[in-house]
Amino acid sequence: MRKDKVKKILDELKREYPDAECALNHRNIYELIVAVALSAQTTDKSVNEATPALFKKYNTPLKLAKASPEDVEPYIRRIGMYKTKSKNIVGLAKALVDKYNGEVPNDYDALVSLPGVGRKTANVVLSVGFGEQRIAVDTHVFRVSNRIGLVHESDVLKTEEGLMRIVPHDRWSESHHSLIFHGRNCCHARKPNCDGCCISKLCEKNNL
Repeated sequence: MRKDKVKKILDELKREYPDAECALNHRNIYELIVAVALSAQTTDKSVNEATPALFKKYNTPLKLAKASPEDVEPYIRRIGMYKTKSKNIVGLAKALVDKYNGEVPNDYDALVSLPGVGRKTANVVLSVGFGEQRIAVDTHVFRVSNRIGLVHESDVLKTEEGLMRIVPHDRWSESHHSLIFHGRNCCHARKPNCDGCCISKLCEKNNL
């Protein structure tokens, strides 16, 4: 896609979603990384419903590190894969305490070495928590960016790499949030609202 068209799409999305930002409730980077780790294959809404009680009980990495996965399970039972995620966030907290003095590192390689932290989670933490320009590809970003024609890729990593090439660096984080909001509010997986879409005239799917 031509860079001038990419800019038009990003501009329209920014106008449509001027307040697009991370939808996971958090008060610090520790809560952010735990919330993002919990959000895999589930909705931000369900995570936000579970984390207030979780963070009230375990408000520091040290407190969570001292818990067992079984202690944590009741707090996140409503979230998909809660047993695995309980083990992951306890392991994550232990790693933060043992290796990083209870602080979340601002280094990509260090982040992805933590239990339950993959490429998407690391990018969100670096973007939202540390203010770096990053593109984190979740299901919405993957679907929308490929559907509208920003990229034509078959997997998440190639989609991320393609978006990094075509989106201006200073708009990486902005585009990530805008694409998520557009996927949630308009460009749905099964039935996209093309008639009410702010970028319908620019979308490749509608202009083949």
